[in-house]
Amino acid sequence: MIRAVAFDVMDTLLSDPFRAALEAATGLSLQQLMTRRDPEVYPAFERGEISESLYWEHHAELGVEVDPAAFHAVRRTGTRWLPGMEHLLAELDGVVLRVGASNYPVWIEELIEGPLAGRLDRVLASCHLGARKPDHAFYDRLLARLGLPAASVAFVDDREVNVVAAREVGMASHLVAGEGLSAAVGVRRYLADLGVPIAREAAADLS
Repeated sequence: MIRAVAFDVMDTLLSDPFRAALEAATGLSLQQLMTRRDPEVYPAFERGEISESLYWEHHAELGVEVDPAAFHAVRRTGTRWLPGMEHLLAELDGVVLRVGASNYPVWIEELIEGPLAGRLDRVLASCHLGARKPDHAFYDRLLARLGLPAASVAFVDDREVNVVAAREVGMASHLVAGEGLSAAVGVRRYLADLGVPIAREAAADLS
């Protein structure tokens, strides 16, 4: 019996403006930045191992000028619900425990108090758990915090590597696919087929 559904957040429930925000803050493309920065710095930030100020300092050490205010302005304005997902979470209210399971740094706190408020019952991100998907430690710590066995938690994510890892620890897992409303439709049908008491088809084509 599925008692909880753990949703990835960015690019699963909400649009992820990170690339556009970083480009606005630095004037460089993400590809240009990736060739210059230490690939382990952002994951360390996501795991809560370094502060946001140290994250930006790393860019400065590479000679990259960063405007954090510009970054956050684009990040905030670019974060919005993906079609059908908010409506789906509203329908799941009281049916299962709705959990956010995200690779995201301290900015997740803004989302918890903002768009995710009232739509998710719990949010456990990489900065809370000290581990990132697809590391098995992320899922193990997530389940421990929830106090639930893997078999009672369904997992939904837009990245195949994360879905595969969740299956490896025993969670039923769904890879989000499709554009627009079709992604939410696919999640709905998957959960209904798992036995979650929710209509397999939405009552209305709501975005």
